[in-house]
Amino acid sequence: MTTFDTLKNLNHPRIQRSAGELLLTLAKNAESRFEKVPEILGVICAQLSIISQPRVRQQIINTVSLFISRPKYTDIVLSFLLCHPVPYNRHLAEVWRTLAVELPSTTWILWRLLRKLQTCHNEPAQEKMAYVAVAATDALYEVFLGNRLRAATFRLFPQLLMTLLIQIHHSIGLTMSDVDIPSGLYTEQEVSSEVTPLCFAMQATKTLLLRTCCLQEFNIMEKNKGWALLGGKDCHLQGVFLLANALLERNRLLAQKVMYLLVPFLNRGNDKHKLTSAGVFVELLRSPVAKRLPSIYSVARLKDWLQDGNHLFRMLGLRGLYNLIGHQEMREDIKSLLPYIVDSLRETDKKIVLSAIQILLQLVRTMDFTTLAAIMRTLFSLFGDVRPDVHHFSMTLFGAAIKSVKNPDKKSVEKQVLDSLVPLLLYSQDENDAVAEESRRVLTICAQFLKWKLPQEVYSKDPWHVKPTEAGTICRFFEKKCKGKINILEQTLMYSRNPKLPIRRSAVLFVGLLSKYMDHNELRRMGTDRIEDDLRDLLCDPEPSLCIITSQTLLLVQMARAEPKPKQRVNWLQKLMGRSSA
Repeated sequence: MTTFDTLKNLNHPRIQRSAGELLLTLAKNAESRFEKVPEILGVICAQLSIISQPRVRQQIINTVSLFISRPKYTDIVLSFLLCHPVPYNRHLAEVWRTLAVELPSTTWILWRLLRKLQTCHNEPAQEKMAYVAVAATDALYEVFLGNRLRAATFRLFPQLLMTLLIQIHHSIGLTMSDVDIPSGLYTEQEVSSEVTPLCFAMQATKTLLLRTCCLQEFNIMEKNKGWALLGGKDCHLQGVFLLANALLERNRLLAQKVMYLLVPFLNRGNDKHKLTSAGVFVELLRSPVAKRLPSIYSVARLKDWLQDGNHLFRMLGLRGLYNLIGHQEMREDIKSLLPYIVDSLRETDKKIVLSAIQILLQLVRTMDFTTLAAIMRTLFSLFGDVRPDVHHFSMTLFGAAIKSVKNPDKKSVEKQVLDSLVPLLLYSQDENDAVAEESRRVLTICAQFLKWKLPQEVYSKDPWHVKPTEAGTICRFFEKKCKGKINILEQTLMYSRNPKLPIRRSAVLFVGLLSKYMDHNELRRMGTDRIEDDLRDLLCDPEPSLCIITSQTLLLVQMARAEPKPKQRVNWLQKLMGRSSA
């Protein structure tokens, strides 16, 4: 303690330097006999704020370095240093940044610091985040900045990266008031509202990438707003995917090391720990190394996730399967999970449904007839889905499934193909151009399956109510082809209540055209009461164009009910709208 008192002698720099040298010598020669290391460290850190001589400051920091490099004292020193307010003041930051440790000890020290943080992630979710998690994260940031433990940082990169990503996930949305700060550590004025657990985790992660020469990965994250994604409550996994992909594209060796780490890592920690780890894992399955993983660590694990109660794990399971499909050797194993993938088409989560569709598109040509038929039935229910992407790609997969049906089985699915004609035809009038175009494309596939040649008017992009002559040609074609096979009028009427105006209007127009062109005796046998009731309800629709078309359709249905055949065939819509035939 006399040596420490001498360090305070600001008026005699030489005495101060001598005291610093003596302190270091004492620590080197008698560290095994020190029993009050925390007290010694407390005095050392207190002296730093009053010592300005660089040489003396370094001697004091070297003393700390000497203690921390001894396994006996490593955890004691770390615990002491981590019990200080964050962000660390410039004196403690200097300690972290300038640790002078011999090479064999660097990995041990960094590993023990890392374990302080990992231990927090292995605990069940608490009401407040442990203070040591925030302090250890800030300490890692300072260590990376100082770059004195560079070799150890490279060696432990996979563990450091994954632990910091998990810390980011745990920190999202938290402030320092959500941290279990030890009593008396801060005064009220010391805790800035700008300081959050997330900012420490972000700083440490960015610095880790920069210090390990992952400059391109850092740039990819910055250009694609990856850091904002990573720190977002609802988009954290998107940021994880982006970083994992960047690592795989730019640094395959590091990516492979991360993947091998993740095999045991996925079994640890709470849901946030597992979700972030799984997010990295599924992206890295695109790596050629994934083929060498035993099935229990790849396909079997993804199967478990497909049945998980958490929809995020189900989404990750499908994403992982999609990435594995790129390896031809894995396809047979993946096909064993087809029942689970098909069930995913019924999910309410858009991402899950789209992921399932993308996988099935890759496998559809190799499916047996039973699976194809089950998929087509499920997809039919997605026609008209309010989510445009789901609607679009459900039709794409439906078309691919039809093309994959082998000749001996075609008769068995003919009814399903016929039932799809009316929805596909009506959705060719959708306000979404991509949906309308895909409807026409898949309608063509259906026609080829049925060995029909569609009239050219089907491919027109003009709305039917604008080109009624073309609509009439289309109606006559389908009325003739579907006669005796499906009730095309009843099917069309179902769409008169569709929430989308273009579909509702097209359905009503088509009902009028069908009433005009079909056999009126057959129409009367079917009965028109329900048709007329449905149409009357639409007369109050706020859209004028629909009201006009509905009133004329209702008139045509009533005329067809009363007369065996129309006395004359006039282009009723053109006459009503006062337009000349296009």
